[in-house]
Amino acid sequence: MDISPKTSNDISFDDFKTQILSDYKIAVLSRTCSLMGRKEVLTGKAKFGIFGDGKELPQLAMARAFKDGDWRSGYYRDQTFMMALGLLTPKDLFHALYATTDIEKEPMSAGRQMGGHYVTYSLNEDGSWKDLTKQKNSSADISCTAGQMPRLLGLAQASKMYRNLKNIDASKFSKNGDEVAWGTIGNASTSEGMFLETINAAGVLQVPMVISIWDDDYGISVPAEYHATKEDISEMLAGFKRTDEKAGFEMLKVKGWDYTALMHAYENASDIAREEHVPVVIHVTELTQPQGHSSSGSHERYKSEERLNWEKENDCNKRFREWILETGITSEEELSTLEKNISRQVRLAKKEAWSEYLATHQPQRKKLIQLLDTAANKSQNKNFITKIKNDLIANEEPLKKDMAVAARKALRYLIGENNNEREALVQWTNNFLKDSQPKYSADLYNEGTMRATNIPIVKPLYAEKTEEVDGRIILRDNFEKLFENYPNALVFGEDTGAIGDVNQGLEGLQSKFGKLRIADTGIRETTIIGQGTGMALRGLRPIAEIQYLDYIFYALATLTDDVACLRYRTFGKQKVPLIVRTRGHRLEGIWHSGSPMGALIHSLRGMYILSPRNMTQAAGFYNTLMKSDEPAIIIESLNGYRLKERKPENLGEFCTPIGVVETVKSGTDITLVSYGSTLRIVEQAAQELKEVGIDAEVIDAQTLLPFDIHHDTVKSVEKTNRLLVIDEDVPGGCSAYILNEIVEKQGGYQYLDSQPQTLSAQAHRPAYGSDGDYFSKPNVEDVFEKVYAMIHETDPDSYPKLR
Repeated sequence: MDISPKTSNDISFDDFKTQILSDYKIAVLSRTCSLMGRKEVLTGKAKFGIFGDGKELPQLAMARAFKDGDWRSGYYRDQTFMMALGLLTPKDLFHALYATTDIEKEPMSAGRQMGGHYVTYSLNEDGSWKDLTKQKNSSADISCTAGQMPRLLGLAQASKMYRNLKNIDASKFSKNGDEVAWGTIGNASTSEGMFLETINAAGVLQVPMVISIWDDDYGISVPAEYHATKEDISEMLAGFKRTDEKAGFEMLKVKGWDYTALMHAYENASDIAREEHVPVVIHVTELTQPQGHSSSGSHERYKSEERLNWEKENDCNKRFREWILETGITSEEELSTLEKNISRQVRLAKKEAWSEYLATHQPQRKKLIQLLDTAANKSQNKNFITKIKNDLIANEEPLKKDMAVAARKALRYLIGENNNEREALVQWTNNFLKDSQPKYSADLYNEGTMRATNIPIVKPLYAEKTEEVDGRIILRDNFEKLFENYPNALVFGEDTGAIGDVNQGLEGLQSKFGKLRIADTGIRETTIIGQGTGMALRGLRPIAEIQYLDYIFYALATLTDDVACLRYRTFGKQKVPLIVRTRGHRLEGIWHSGSPMGALIHSLRGMYILSPRNMTQAAGFYNTLMKSDEPAIIIESLNGYRLKERKPENLGEFCTPIGVVETVKSGTDITLVSYGSTLRIVEQAAQELKEVGIDAEVIDAQTLLPFDIHHDTVKSVEKTNRLLVIDEDVPGGCSAYILNEIVEKQGGYQYLDSQPQTLSAQAHRPAYGSDGDYFSKPNVEDVFEKVYAMIHETDPDSYPKLR
């Protein structure tokens, strides 16, 4: 289907008629899918439905302005847009509603996301990049309102980078930076801070972004008066409008039922953004939501009769139909025939999708019924198993869950029995669970050759007479090598550019590599991460700097909802090789010395979380990640930048392995595990313990996600028979996670002669000053006394009570 932007002014009447009828077909097709989709939820076949009814016309206009290489960053109302581009069929839509786990049948997420969440494929089967300039692209949707906005900023900024950076291979990603990033959002969600922060950042950066605001006057049940100042987002954003003297946004406002005005508005917006790299807001008003917000409720509960009548009369599809007839483009008879044919088409697609969804279940159901029958006939608990079998027979359309429950409950009645029938049921159950689980759990991390944990160690090399320098120098000079070796690498953040970051780990690099690659930003952590996310999706290698670890919580929603789960929720069809650089742990201030590692490791599964003890290890982690294509956070030790370290000769080349612990001191009496700044305290305590005859083994965890993939820590515990994990997180935080990894996952419990323990910081934020640090976080004396007490417990004669 030709979707090039055309208006009635530049094509013949026959072509114009063809375009209009093509658009009307898609509008009716999309609306019919919405109506039938809601019914599928009400019948119980689908669990939840959220649709794009009432927003069809502006999405058709957007689709006509959307070109190869462009990107969408939208939300769950955009089904008409995806259908107009040929990226979504009615059968795809119903498979998504049913959560079909076959990626060929449910191409958006293989059943992992709710319906209404869309994506295109950026990767070949081997994980390499496709040519994204030859396809229309959609980043993966998330449900969180306005969560798509930060990413949109980065998608748009990538075009600016590709247009202005030299010596960069853009062949698969951009054609002279001509691509536009198209965002969509509901009017109520513009109240979110993410939206406003993105608007401000885009205005500052001047990037080719077009944001469509679908305005139906409500946010679920809450009317516009509670969402926007003056009840009008256009008036609210008026100060962002560009002038002859100052850069800003181009602002357009158009009614959502006015087909020709919409076409002209979107053509205009596309030209402005594409050619001038100016961001555009299109405020689409007078839209409706005929079925209410979602299948979970009815809008009749909160809209007045007057409003409901207005929505019926001003439904964009209804007014489009009336306009087609008024202008004589076609007849009532032709439209009625078209509508009936579409209704049959959607009903058939729905029926076929449901049949295909069940098709893989039925052979398994039949086999399981057979196994239950034979097992029952050999069991003393025949009556109980037979009931389970009969319930499964009565369930003609079982879910995978129904079969798993039946098989596993039946096995309870076979405990203690030993026959071939039981063994056959056990084997079926094990195979069924083994085959089913990856459909829901695979692709959290890269499972291919570029997985970060596959990058081998390359040790730092040192000259015979190696100079010792501040740790920041090693970081700085290593970054310089990386930016030389990777022309698509860039770093940005607060104070990152001109002064080379607050600890001068990037000192002087802006003058060498330019303001685009070594860039300052405003104070806006969420969109710093958004910049990195969008640019990483488009083939760049961004390093997004969050000035202090304490500030990462401003961006945590974007990291957990978007970055960490992107590979998972796209079934491995997109990747986001973003590196987040930050600094934290022990300093002497309540807001600049946090170590909330437990919060991060539990929120950011899907990312690597790395906490190096010094700047050489940190530099090695950056080098490793640049060889991979996975997202990660590196937390540099705040109090380590001025500590002296030997400077390696092979900067930019040595690699710290991810997922591998390092034994920094051997010992025989107890295993001490720590990471980051605290490790230096543990090392000092270990030396002092040696003075009283206690020989501690000290292990640097280094990588918190994942922790110790080779299970080297348990080998130490097997030798020492005692375990203490020390960190400066709150009690029950990361130290508890590490303890669980060693004792439970690695099986360390079987080698322990005494209770495994943790030593962490106090539950409150660290108090200010040196004394505040001493009494808030573990110190050398705390570690010494904790270890001594553990040794005293098993050998009180040799180690009398200390205090």
